[in-house]
Amino acid sequence: MSTLVVLLARQPAPAQPEFDHVLSPDGRSPGARASLPAALLPQPTGAGAEVVAVVPAGALSWHQVELPRGVGPGSARLRAVLEGLLEERLLDEPEALHFALQPQPRPGAPCWVAVCDRAWLRSWVQALEAAQRPASRIVPEFTPQEEASLHALGEADDAWLAAAGPQGVLALPLSAASLALLPALPPELEVRSEPAVAAQAEQLLQRKLVLQQAPERWLQAAQTSWDLAQLEFASSGRNRTARKLAAGWAGLLRAPQWRAVRWGAALLAAVHLLGLNVWAWKERAALESKRVAIETTLTQTFPQIKTVVAPLVQMDKEMALLRQAAGAASGRDLETMLGALAAAAPQQAVTGLEFTGTELRARGVVATADAARPLLTSLKGQGYAATLRGDVLVITPEAAP
Repeated sequence: MSTLVVLLARQPAPAQPEFDHVLSPDGRSPGARASLPAALLPQPTGAGAEVVAVVPAGALSWHQVELPRGVGPGSARLRAVLEGLLEERLLDEPEALHFALQPQPRPGAPCWVAVCDRAWLRSWVQALEAAQRPASRIVPEFTPQEEASLHALGEADDAWLAAAGPQGVLALPLSAASLALLPALPPELEVRSEPAVAAQAEQLLQRKLVLQQAPERWLQAAQTSWDLAQLEFASSGRNRTARKLAAGWAGLLRAPQWRAVRWGAALLAAVHLLGLNVWAWKERAALESKRVAIETTLTQTFPQIKTVVAPLVQMDKEMALLRQAAGAASGRDLETMLGALAAAAPQQAVTGLEFTGTELRARGVVATADAARPLLTSLKGQGYAATLRGDVLVITPEAAP
């Protein structure tokens, strides 16, 4: 799958917005970074292709709350509850803000809430929709995490520091005044920096730097489970589920961390295929053994048969010839079939008989299907199949005696 990752600027979307973006062929390895008008953005293709919008660190504030029981991501009361919990911590009116919960929050446990300007986010979402590139997901550039991290980003004339850790995410200008506002950082912490601000960051922070291009950071953000498209920005549940399933399936097919699972599934399928082939071979061998046994019995019992075509039919024919030569009655003989009919219907009068050699037709025995039911049951018990066709009872032997 290919993934188009676009960075949303910190200003509201203008009438003709441009997007700083990167197109990844697999959602993990970055392609070339570019800035294009919305209408000229590339279209991601392939199974699970998606457009991911990245919200810059400076556009979000982070707050930790405890949700009451019964209130979750799908609750109709969620926004009202969040407004009540955060009202005293916010600088703007709650009605003007958008709230998004962390993935899989647990009631009664602390959870993070990302907050941004609602009108600002709506302007960028609508710009992407107008360009026929609707965002499949909206992810934050940085998220709270257990291990602290520090990033220097931006351009020489617009440089920023972004600190992420257990206390949340903090975005500050890259200046000496901001150092006092940073949380305590481990001495051995490596600072990741974009090349354009690396010299400024190294001089200010006096720490070892690791260069990281912005597209790499955006793709790392896109791989998190965060999605800020909640509440009014959430698309329909069916579409979101379909996109998640498609993205998950594509990731399962291509992502490196699922390589062991793919090999295991392929090995399991190969083992099952081998087992089915072995089972089929054994079944074919058993059927062939039975066929050979039947043909051997036929040729040993009747040596005059030189060519075996249909062993059961040939054996039945030879048995009928032997009975005929010995004068023994057969279940296919007229006398035997008449005896079976007489035993099944001793009181019924027969108005007509027709014998074809393998089938006896008796007319006038019964007139209705209800009256024929006991007669048919009795004949079946004697080894004959019988059906009523109009007023004609048709009797045939089920098997040779």
